[in-house]
Amino acid sequence: MSDPRRLLLKRGPLLLTALLLCAPPFYLDAFWLRIGLFSMAAAIGAVGLGLLSGTAGQLSLGHAFFLAVGAYGYVWLAGEPGPGLPPAVALVLAVLLAGAAGGLFSPVAGRVKGVYLGVATLALVFLGHHVLLTADSVTGGFNGRSVPPLELGGFAFAQGDPGLTVLGVPFGAEERLWYLGLALFALTWFTARGLLRGRPGRALTALRDSETAASVMGVHVARYRSAAFVVSSMYAGLAGVLLALSFRRVVPDYFSLALSVDYLAMIVIGGLGSVAGATAGAVFVTALPLLMTRYADQLPLVATPGSGGGSIGPTEASRYLYGVAIVVILLHAPDGLHGLARRTRARLRRRPPVTGPPGGDASPPGPAPTGPDAASATPDTTDTTARAKEHTP
Repeated sequence: MSDPRRLLLKRGPLLLTALLLCAPPFYLDAFWLRIGLFSMAAAIGAVGLGLLSGTAGQLSLGHAFFLAVGAYGYVWLAGEPGPGLPPAVALVLAVLLAGAAGGLFSPVAGRVKGVYLGVATLALVFLGHHVLLTADSVTGGFNGRSVPPLELGGFAFAQGDPGLTVLGVPFGAEERLWYLGLALFALTWFTARGLLRGRPGRALTALRDSETAASVMGVHVARYRSAAFVVSSMYAGLAGVLLALSFRRVVPDYFSLALSVDYLAMIVIGGLGSVAGATAGAVFVTALPLLMTRYADQLPLVATPGSGGGSIGPTEASRYLYGVAIVVILLHAPDGLHGLARRTRARLRRRPPVTGPPGGDASPPGPAPTGPDAASATPDTTDTTARAKEHTP
């Protein structure tokens, strides 16, 4: 097979997936595009947490803090009051600011592990929430701040000109942000897979499996733990910026402990240490409450938002459902949805095709003869050979 054909077979599924992901703005309405945007932002943050918890084996409950740093960092750097920087520069600086916040905490992450690190990062969420509520000049306090739209080369990823149409489809804020989210998610996907397949990923995996064995092999334990925490914080900062652009307004109450728990649920359901698994878990946890909110009037035992009574709201019902999903995953598929899909593909590849004799039905062979009749049932190959020689000229 020639090299172009081999390359096409190797890259064909990836190109097909990219084309399919570019199509939704032309066929779906704003509700479904918003679900996709929130899912892509959540996937970026979940990939970062997967690198820290799934690959490096470090428990973190402070992921919401770094999302808040990225979101509010972008809003303050690009808005007024604030430096009023170009939005593209503000986006990069917000991601770096989240990484710097992770770097300030990295000495703790490099020396503490397990539940102790989880409790330490838990303090970041409460500290960050207090700062967001009290620093009114930067964060806007309880009411939050509006998000300046991102602009690249004079093109605004906002509502903009209502006359902008592509192939007959009006392109508003959701349609424009969809492609921005795709670009940021693709950047996250390829950089994270490169890290996992390279030397840093192998070092972090060895560190997760056995700290003693990793140190014997030359892995600097504290340095790699700190680096994993910084990289995870930067991914969370990027996710926070995309969330802010999608919501168009940021408020402190969104970045609470519940958000950190949601991200832990994403990587557990999807599969620890897997980029594809973190993405699948992020889509599941993000889309479920939004879908239940929209179709609450058609679901049993679920009350529509704002209705009174003791019925369960869609948000609470969705948390119950993916809580049950976590329990089922831990009991029956500890490696998550990604591991379950991998095993299913391997089982399908090993399954032999069922074929029968041409022109008739396959019938099972009868039992082999045993006892005294076995000799008479077995053909005498010696006599057959002798008769063949007699007829040979």
